[in-house]
Amino acid sequence: MGDGIQWLVGVTTSSGWMLDVHFARGIGVEELARRMGATLGATAEPMTDAEMDGLDIDAYPDRGPGSAVIRVGEDAGWAFALTYGPYIERLAEVSQDGVEAVHYHYNSEHPPTIVLYARDGRTVCGFGLCEERHRYGHEPDLLLPDLVAAGILRPDGETYRAADIGIGIDDYYARKRLGLAVFEDRFGLSLPRSALAEDPLPVYAIMGSPAPDFEEISAWAAANEQPLPDPHLRLIPASLRNDYERATDPQW
Repeated sequence: MGDGIQWLVGVTTSSGWMLDVHFARGIGVEELARRMGATLGATAEPMTDAEMDGLDIDAYPDRGPGSAVIRVGEDAGWAFALTYGPYIERLAEVSQDGVEAVHYHYNSEHPPTIVLYARDGRTVCGFGLCEERHRYGHEPDLLLPDLVAAGILRPDGETYRAADIGIGIDDYYARKRLGLAVFEDRFGLSLPRSALAEDPLPVYAIMGSPAPDFEEISAWAAANEQPLPDPHLRLIPASLRNDYERATDPQW
């Protein structure tokens, strides 16, 4: 038995502010990476979550060239991709051709942390944690029986009943665990805790690669004893780009 996904409540990557995971059942990790936008074969050496912090990935698309990478692995029959960079929704692409997919996107405030299930290129169902009465997808009530059985909602699909099972309405941590347990139990989802700790996993660029001026900036970095960008990911870290522009733009 794996670690499940209930432990994800409140957890972030080394970025300190986000956790975004696409799961896929029916394809392997390389195909998941391809569907997420990677060029196969252009993988870097496996890296831990902590090492990702050194890549200087752009968190906000309007503040950099829009780079993003994923670390990929497999657990409990599901391939998974942890995203580092701006928010990216790839459910439709990942779930093509009969593949099942789940997207977990953590948000510390509002809108809530969202969990969505897709199949055959369309979102089937999903909800926000602690906002389960608002359900989404082509079959929004697919998980309603599970939500009722878990003690989250009454059969009307509108009324919360956490208090009935000894959970206070303001105990958001416990309520979010209940919501994740619905997905964990229904689909057998699991993400190993080690994926955000000591496990080095393959890394692929899914946005911003190859940078059009990769060779030019790499040559400047080498000549000026700056850290060289990864030749496999072919991304230019925002900090290196800023240093290069300051050094080569006459206005500086």
